[in-house]
Amino acid sequence: MAQQQANRHGSEQRHRTHAWIAIVATVVALMLAVGAIWWVWAHHAHTPRPQATTPALTVTPSVTPSGSPSGAAPTASPSPTAADRAQKIVDGMSLDERAAQLVMTPLAAGTDPSAIRALIADEHIGSVILMGNWTSGVAGVREATEILQSYADGPTQVLVATDQEGGQVQHLQGPGFETMPSEVAQGTMVPADLQAAARRWGEQLHMAGVHVDLAPCVDTVTIDRASNAPVGALDRDYGLDAAGNAQHAAAFVEGLRAAGVGAAAKHFPGLGAVTGNTDFTTDGIVDTTTTRNGPEVQAFAQAIRAADPGMVMISLATYTAIDPDEPAAFSPTVIDGMLRGDIGYGGVVISDSLSASAVSAIAPAELGVRLVQAGGDLACVNDPAFTQPILDGLRARARGDAAFAERVTQSARRVVSLKLALGLAQ
Repeated sequence: MAQQQANRHGSEQRHRTHAWIAIVATVVALMLAVGAIWWVWAHHAHTPRPQATTPALTVTPSVTPSGSPSGAAPTASPSPTAADRAQKIVDGMSLDERAAQLVMTPLAAGTDPSAIRALIADEHIGSVILMGNWTSGVAGVREATEILQSYADGPTQVLVATDQEGGQVQHLQGPGFETMPSEVAQGTMVPADLQAAARRWGEQLHMAGVHVDLAPCVDTVTIDRASNAPVGALDRDYGLDAAGNAQHAAAFVEGLRAAGVGAAAKHFPGLGAVTGNTDFTTDGIVDTTTTRNGPEVQAFAQAIRAADPGMVMISLATYTAIDPDEPAAFSPTVIDGMLRGDIGYGGVVISDSLSASAVSAIAPAELGVRLVQAGGDLACVNDPAFTQPILDGLRARARGDAAFAERVTQSARRVVSLKLALGLAQ
């Protein structure tokens, strides 16, 4: 019995000891926790908070007007847009230089680039079209385009273009350039495959120093193909209905764009209903069936809205149901009314060759003037003899006509905007 009491007493003593230990441990733990919380709070309260990272801004000190506080906040200058940059470049040009941006002069295969050196270096011509059959390949074309660029000393480089449609119209050939199928053959491709192919062809142009392909033809042939001399007889269209032509044209434009090359949808509002080729004749170049809102025009509208090409080329035919009095390239109804107004196109409007037979009755000095008056921007010529008269005509009219000078300025801005997009200006 005594032993049992002793054992019970010892057990109670151990229990009391363990209880005290537990209480002490709990108190110590609480003290440590409170201390930790205090340290975190104190550290946070006395440590500077990091600032959120924001993009750097260019800050221009504000000018403090007389009597205003000297500590006025500075004004942040937003980054200039492409339109702002184009306007600044054009504002820095003389009127003569602006007019020179509106002319595209030719360089024929086999002609030394030095033949047009003065036009670029002295007259400030802003664009060149490579004509004829260049067989020197990518390297040979690149050598010529680099020489052309060496002549330019203004704020923009020379825009180099060519006709690289495929089939019978492929000016650049030789090593590095694929042999392109005709547009009719391209029309049998699914659009995704055509876009991929156009990207390859565009990459070849880009390597050669060419910036714009004057293609694709968005013409819809509505008469017997063999009798349609400018398009159907040469397989220069996709050979489809208007909707199919638009879809394939948009794919071609997008493929070129992916390669860094611009495109020119042509020949607005369409050459698929005439029998004569405007390059070589004045006969059979009147279209009596194409209407302002007809399917042939809608093919262009759909392609332009889908792909927004850098240029649209205007034909030299006359369209009696649209404007019976003027060839399309000189018609405000066609350019300002339909292309810019109805379709909403704001890019560069380039003429078909103004040295063509279709407009041979018009004095060369008037050709560029009439294009710009109608809303066009870039006078393209295939005969170098026309370059200087067209340029002189633009300059003379701009010097004596303030309203025309403003049109020249607007067109120069569109051309320079395209150059900025193509990396030809800063």
